[in-house]
Amino acid sequence: MKCWSLPKGRLLAVVKGDITALKVDAIVNPANSLMLMGGGVAGAIKRVGGEEIEREAMKYAPVPVGEAVVTRAGRLPAKAVIHAPTMEKPAMRIPLNNAVKASQAALKAAAERGFESIALPAMGAGVGGLSIRDVAREMAKIASSLESEKPRVIVFVARGDEAYNEMLMGVREALGSEGAECPGELRGLV
Repeated sequence: MKCWSLPKGRLLAVVKGDITALKVDAIVNPANSLMLMGGGVAGAIKRVGGEEIEREAMKYAPVPVGEAVVTRAGRLPAKAVIHAPTMEKPAMRIPLNNAVKASQAALKAAAERGFESIALPAMGAGVGGLSIRDVAREMAKIASSLESEKPRVIVFVARGDEAYNEMLMGVREALGSEGAECPGELRGLV
């Protein structure tokens, strides 16, 4: 786990692990506009948290790319799930700009709800076909330029060593530093 200090007292952490196991206020689902939770991160959230998450999200469909909706988190340790579409239909290949819009929408929704902590996967890097490094670089730029004080802790979650290393490279490119050891209180979240 590596951490970076961001403006306004925020902290960005990059961790290797399972987003469905994190004890944060909200985890982000890189959704499709129809809110169908089939594969990838969405499928994992539905398997662990329960089908009620998908049922609640589908009440808002269609949700355009660039917007986000918040649902309860079912059996997940997180308090909420932020569904931020990166694509209109399931399993579409997407441009990097879709991941940027989805990340901005997720962080805006977290700020509006007053969430202190949020965890995001590499938005659009799964079925969307984007590079984890490119996505992480853009997500880190967004995280470092937020206007709001919240969320105070932003966690980027990578599944496996290769994804973790790619994510670290992208964040380093965006923030211009190696990052540091994370503070002890963060260990309780991840």
